[in-house]
Amino acid sequence: MTTFAIPIPFEPTAVQLGPLVLAWHGIFTALGVLAGIWLAARLAPRAGIAEDVVWNAAWWIVLGGIAGARLLFAVEHPALFVREPWRLVLLNEGGISVFGAVLGGIAAGAVWAMRAGIAPPRLLDAVAPGFLLGQAIGRIGDVINGEHLGVHAPSLPWAVVYTHPDTLGELGVPVHPAVAYELLWDLGAAGVVIWLLGRWQLPPGVALWTGLFLYGLGRFWVGFYRMDQDVAFGLGLAQLIGLAALPVALAGVAWALQARRAQQLPAGTPT
Repeated sequence: MTTFAIPIPFEPTAVQLGPLVLAWHGIFTALGVLAGIWLAARLAPRAGIAEDVVWNAAWWIVLGGIAGARLLFAVEHPALFVREPWRLVLLNEGGISVFGAVLGGIAAGAVWAMRAGIAPPRLLDAVAPGFLLGQAIGRIGDVINGEHLGVHAPSLPWAVVYTHPDTLGELGVPVHPAVAYELLWDLGAAGVVIWLLGRWQLPPGVALWTGLFLYGLGRFWVGFYRMDQDVAFGLGLAQLIGLAALPVALAGVAWALQARRAQQLPAGTPT
């Protein structure tokens, strides 16, 4: 039996003015997007591009993130859309997958960069820490609302208990603050990628792939503290995608380092 738990007494709805409803999740998601773009613009010179490049690409990245988040949510919950696929566009009904936002934003950013004649790895190197910071800030809203149920933890000293009757969490049950774990992990990962960008003249792409590796590892780990639906091998979809991202990210780092090495070798030198 737990001797202490952190109460979270907040109502999921932050502001309601007639038909206008603002949830904590939406507020912190918006703040996370703005903070992520700002950070990416600040880091752009370290990645070898101008700040304006990030601001010009921002709409593509944000819209790609929204599309990816919605599509991956549909993959996770096909029964909600199989008979009414047009409901995919009804974002006001809620339902997104954060990992989908990362993948969709990266894909959209790469497409924009190619169309603009900019090397995609340079843009995405700057964006990678912004993604991680934005995810962390957005997760604050999830913690307040009780979204993404945590594993029961009656004896955990830092367990949280949701006490508001309208919470999206389990009312009165001590649980792991799994989303807070992810929040802290994302902040640490962002710090690592920012440090890498400032510490060395890295080959383009290394910061991006490092960020993706750390994010995938974090999602795999945190999934063990969330009550997500099992997809295969006792793992949730986000865990499986995170696990699959690890070798892809490592291969991306290796490819970027090899490309830099090949550029530095004299012409005709065997590699």
